[in-house]
Amino acid sequence: MESSKLDELRAAYLQATNEWVLAIRAEEALATPDHSEVAWEHWDEAVLAEQDAATRAREAKEQYKDALRQANLGF
Repeated sequence: MESSKLDELRAAYLQATNEWVLAIRAEEALATPDHSEVAWEHWDEAVLAEQDAATRAREAKEQYKDALRQANLGF
């Protein structure tokens, strides 16, 4: 596998991880002293966004690891 492809996969993983971190921070910011139902619903929506971002980061990681395995080990 070409180094440029590995670089692309690594960059995609780093981007997905950064987006996950931002989603975690957005969720965290919604844990406010506002104890209303509306605030709670926003917090729940942020949890779903964080879970989606985590899934994307894990998928990008697996793609990168698979490519590294192929490049370094041949399988």
